[in-house]
Amino acid sequence: MLNPENLDLANMDHAWIARHIPHQGSMCLLDKVVAWDETQIICAASSHRALHNPLRAYAKLGIACGIEYAAQAMAVHGALLASADSELARVGYLVSVRGVSMHVTRLDQIAADLHISASCIMRGDNTMLYAFSLSADGQLLLEGRASVVVNADKL
Repeated sequence: MLNPENLDLANMDHAWIARHIPHQGSMCLLDKVVAWDETQIICAASSHRALHNPLRAYAKLGIACGIEYAAQAMAVHGALLASADSELARVGYLVSVRGVSMHVTRLDQIAADLHISASCIMRGDNTMLYAFSLSADGQLLLEGRASVVVNADKL
């Protein structure tokens, strides 16, 4: 059941995302939330084509930077969950990525918008495990799993 009725997807644009995650300015990479529910989120982004993308190095945007896109989608998912349950409004830190498969070498060469999917496959009191993927125009670009620790200062 994607898209709970209590929040309007039309309003979940770049400006909404920037208000709900710590990434600001050009470091806020996502354009909009496409769909979401309690366990997953799908976002879209076009910033991989931007010449001013802050993750570019030597005028290139490597595929490993896709992990940051996925991490931001996870942060947005956390913000959306917090909207439904203020108990979940916690600071999260990406602590590890595992099983990452990279199917292309660069993101800046992808003409289509990115679709970033993150699915929470395990949630504990202070940890979350997500499976994530990036695709564009039906092509899988990157996939893996990420561990997030929340409220690390209290552990």
